[in-house]
Amino acid sequence: MPIPLDAPVKGAVIDPAALIAARFVARHINVTRSTRALAQLAGAKRSARRGRGVEFDEVRQYAAGDDIRSIDWRVTARSGEPHTKLFHEERERPVLVTLDLRQPMRFGSRNCFKSVLAAQVASTLLWSALERGERVGSMVYAGDKALDVRPQRSRRSVLRFVGDIQTIDDQRSDTQIDMSFADHLRQLQRIARPGSSVFLVSDFHDALTAEAIENFRRLSRHVQLTAVAISDPLEQQLPRAGRYVIADQLGRSSLDTSSEQLRARYRDDYLQARNNLLAMLQSLRIPMLELSTAAPPLAVLQRYFPGR
Repeated sequence: MPIPLDAPVKGAVIDPAALIAARFVARHINVTRSTRALAQLAGAKRSARRGRGVEFDEVRQYAAGDDIRSIDWRVTARSGEPHTKLFHEERERPVLVTLDLRQPMRFGSRNCFKSVLAAQVASTLLWSALERGERVGSMVYAGDKALDVRPQRSRRSVLRFVGDIQTIDDQRSDTQIDMSFADHLRQLQRIARPGSSVFLVSDFHDALTAEAIENFRRLSRHVQLTAVAISDPLEQQLPRAGRYVIADQLGRSSLDTSSEQLRARYRDDYLQARNNLLAMLQSLRIPMLELSTAAPPLAVLQRYFPGR
């Protein structure tokens, strides 16, 4: 039975059946469309296409005005006459979705963990692109592993994405050190072809290091990047004044939120980090969608990727 995204996503564990069922909701959005609302998130006008995919067409004899960088030296040497390569532009735009399942994503205070919301949104984006006839691929990363699926126009690509999530979950260890966001972007460069549309689904908690920003810059020159930022209300501000018991795999502790100064500093720290991330992305003309575990994701997706 399809699980509607017009209701909040629920749970602390990613449900593969829900990710497969997201294909029904995906029909109501179109991630292949460029909308004015999405362009406004980038902070300035952006080209309809970022980067360009080209495919080899043929070799013909060199003519005045041809780009000398396209000369085919092997054919030229064999024939004794200068020949040049011709290319034609690849009109399709493969869609890649990357999913962050590192330790900070396994947290939530409302409805679900950030990882559960992120997986649901990522699968919806993939199903939407496939529904519109695009080739789709993915990358799931956590710990020191990154599992990728190269773009194909097939349901198997999305099902492999779901399988990769299960593999990452099965191999996860609480003592494992996560790869950095910068390392993830570096690995992404291996599979992101020029002209691709790439969605980064993450909380971006470590995306402002110098290395990560440089990798952002390199990728943005060749592909169209869209950031999908996942957050939880408890990250944005502390709960109302009181004493709370908190626990993780290391044990239990208590948190006193009665200090207004502490609450204000916590809120200000979050806003500063969020605004710094937004400013960095806007400087590279990368739009950022913001989704919270407290709210249904479909309304936000439809605002920027309307189905019709």
